[in-house]
Amino acid sequence: MSDRLAKSAGLNSLATLSSRLLGVVRDMVMAALFGTTMAADAFNIASRIPNLVRDLFAEGAMSAAFVPTFTRHLKTHGREAAWRLGNLVINALIVVTGGLVVLGLLFTEPMLLLLGDDFAAADGGEKLELTVLLARVVMPFLTLVAVAVALAGMLNSLRRFFIPALSPALYNVAVIVSAITFVPIAQWLGWHPILGIAIGSLVGGVLQIAVQLPSLYREGFRYRPIFDFRDPGLREILLLMGPGTIGVAAAQVNLLVNTALAAGIEGAVTSLQYAFRLMYLPIGLFGVAIATVSLPEVARQATAGAFGDMQRTISRSLRMMLMLSVPATVGLMVLATPIVALVFERGAFDATSTQATAAALLFYAPGILGYSVVKIASPCFYAMRDARTPVMVSLATIAINLVLNVTLVRVMGFTGLALGTAIASMFNATLLLMLLSRRLDGLENARVALAFVKILLASAVMGGASYGVSQWLPGVLPVSWPQAVVEALRVFAAITAGLLVLALAAWALRLREFMDAWSRVLGRLRR
Repeated sequence: MSDRLAKSAGLNSLATLSSRLLGVVRDMVMAALFGTTMAADAFNIASRIPNLVRDLFAEGAMSAAFVPTFTRHLKTHGREAAWRLGNLVINALIVVTGGLVVLGLLFTEPMLLLLGDDFAAADGGEKLELTVLLARVVMPFLTLVAVAVALAGMLNSLRRFFIPALSPALYNVAVIVSAITFVPIAQWLGWHPILGIAIGSLVGGVLQIAVQLPSLYREGFRYRPIFDFRDPGLREILLLMGPGTIGVAAAQVNLLVNTALAAGIEGAVTSLQYAFRLMYLPIGLFGVAIATVSLPEVARQATAGAFGDMQRTISRSLRMMLMLSVPATVGLMVLATPIVALVFERGAFDATSTQATAAALLFYAPGILGYSVVKIASPCFYAMRDARTPVMVSLATIAINLVLNVTLVRVMGFTGLALGTAIASMFNATLLLMLLSRRLDGLENARVALAFVKILLASAVMGGASYGVSQWLPGVLPVSWPQAVVEALRVFAAITAGLLVLALAAWALRLREFMDAWSRVLGRLRR
């Protein structure tokens, strides 16, 4: 890797890490102010649709459609043609999402009533009324985030990575600042305090656009209100957006399904959302990192028809991912309650909220493995120019998740939604791996299976050690110590003990993947 690319990768990693850490701080602030109350549920339900579109655009449409097409225009036709295409895409997004915003504003209440009678009747109808109000406030975020993602796609095509990766952090900053400023102002005006957070979300959307425009303007971009839906480049992007979005839609659509099914249960939507965020953090740190490193190599091998090399690359990536994700899964399961208490339990987020969120995290955690495998396996099909397979598997996963969640929520309550989502993610990963293995005549299956058994055994021993330390330590610490200090020591001591035991177990089992993973993590930290 050249010095320039290495520097870009390092800056991109720094910006992404900053955004994720600020996301945790944002959730901590929200939890302290509103806990798992009706108001928190109302805000999370109201913002689910805009956030769904943001995630799908960021993970699917832009990567699969816009960025490659824009880059090709940039190389073959020059910057003026690329700027024209960028303007066409931005204006098309404004028209389409603007129309959706208008429809959303007109039909907010009928759409929310589709969530069921329990939701409509909750808190004497107050929950529905507040959700309608918040949904109308945050609805324009849909257009703001679509434009912000398009700007990020253009900057990435120009090899400008830091600002696009940093822009989501400004949304988190806006929400955190709004909790300090807009929430008290809303209370002073006699409004519901959660309205201050909704206003802060819109400010965050504006900031994501504003921070990227100066960099684009320095590159020569100028916004023009031009429209040409017959343009070949725009039509190509629109045609590619569908498969690219659907192929990664399972996780986000399943989260939307959970929101709909949990809407009538007090505090369930918020508990599920906080638990999902904690579960998804290792995926962002491990699964995405490994997939990002392996995908360019897989793409080059697929182009050259070197399928034997693809087998080895994918096998190595899977084993590396297992070494990182399986211990993370076990750790979150055995330490769910102390972790949630450490991160969230303060202010309005009480012990009851902790127990509800920890229960959801316990059942969500196995999904780490499924989601991480999908991050590696799904792009391999696109590298082989096969968009149909991941799309069909994604649609099947959504259907399986819907059936599971409708069934399990009746048996287990809202924790059944977390379990159904985790099972669906494992189904998604298993089916993709089976089809990929068949396509490539194997993925060193025996070697991957042996590594998985060894890693699972080492992780189980690690989990036992972590759980034992977490249960023992609070009893030996002075009772006069603040609860926050006790929880912090409990979590960090349990994690430290678990990692030491994991290292010893990996050495005893001769797990080469552990040393490889450790070297990769240290390498990323040094960079």
